[in-house]
Amino acid sequence: MPRVFFAVWPDDASAEALHRIAGEAHRTCGGRVMRRDTLHLTLAFLGDLSSDRVAEARRVADAIVAPQFDLVLDRLGYWRHNRILWAGGVLPRGFPPVTPPLTFVAATLSERLRAAGFALDARPFVAHMTLLRDAHCDDVPVLPQPVRWPVREFVLAESRGARYDIVGRWPLAQSG
Repeated sequence: MPRVFFAVWPDDASAEALHRIAGEAHRTCGGRVMRRDTLHLTLAFLGDLSSDRVAEARRVADAIVAPQFDLVLDRLGYWRHNRILWAGGVLPRGFPPVTPPLTFVAATLSERLRAAGFALDARPFVAHMTLLRDAHCDDVPVLPQPVRWPVREFVLAESRGARYDIVGRWPLAQSG
């Protein structure tokens, strides 16, 4: 069975910029650079699901209404315990950004998925985009400039090893 998750995916220009940043960070931190086409920010991880449970997750997403927004990633961080270099935003103690519309989508999805009987991670949502895995950063590289991307939809994706397939898309509402 595929591993299933909801996420936001960067547009082409943002994905290219983030992939370039990952390549530069790789020079000092080593590790494995995430492929450009797999860069995403997970909203809710569902794990291994049968096709009927995927259909139920899609029905849950059908009821989500949220506004479009821009997401700004303006710093890099490093989680030593799992050797991940990530892109996020400025918050105290090194945590990634909590953009209100992003948090709303993630929280609403999680709440409704739990109500539908899905088992989700109990840890709070931490918005981050993994750029390097198995990295060894003595010093966290500095992000040369912020990356802003327009978030216009969220998706349901299936992971089969290193390949990700988007199996559903839900547009976010235009404001005003």
